[in-house]
Amino acid sequence: MFDTRRKFVTFLAGSGTRAAVRCGNLGAQARPQQGRPVPPDPTENVDEVTPPARKSPTKMMLEANEKDIKKNIEKLYQLASDLKAEVEKTDSSQVLSLTLVKRAEEIEKLAHDIKLRAKG
Repeated sequence: MFDTRRKFVTFLAGSGTRAAVRCGNLGAQARPQQGRPVPPDPTENVDEVTPPARKSPTKMMLEANEKDIKKNIEKLYQLASDLKAEVEKTDSSQVLSLTLVKRAEEIEKLAHDIKLRAKG
């Protein structure tokens, strides 16, 4: 009947919960039943697990943080590629372009932001 211990334990937990619900208040005095007990409904599936509750706020925040990190990494990659292309076009031994310096600073800020988000 039970293939694994997990199914057996789940069955026991479900039976105990069902019994507690039927008894009502566990601390109250038990009332005698009138007539014959009602057999359990055979259409109920004991193996079904209730769906999980809504996601916790911290988990939702972590998922949003992960999306931001991925978006920032894509942006960082694009900026670094642009900077590399610009450095290859110019002769930096003669002249250091102000746009190169500003892009490098922007890359630094973005990398620092990614680092802080990754730490949590």
